[in-house]
Amino acid sequence: MSKRYTAEFKRDAVALALSSEKTVTEVARDLGVSAEGLRGWVKQAKVDRGEGPAGALTTAEREELVRLRRKVREQKATIEVLGKVPMIAPCLITVAG
Repeated sequence: MSKRYTAEFKRDAVALALSSEKTVTEVARDLGVSAEGLRGWVKQAKVDRGEGPAGALTTAEREELVRLRRKVREQKATIEVLGKVPMIAPCLITVAG
């Protein structure tokens, strides 16, 4: 099971990794986190600051993408359910008047 770390902890860990003379692996060991995880946080922090590779998504863009994908899934489910509802033939609908 993976651990969840607060945004503040990640921010501080990244700052320490970038300012320290130690390697990312050493900093990760000192903090009790995985080196791969800390490297990922550092990489994402650089992207968020505009220092990442071209086309890399910022944290805000990733969050928006997750939100939009969730919305699309919900809409597809709604469309699927509505597609199973029998349509009332227009000729059977009478207008009172």
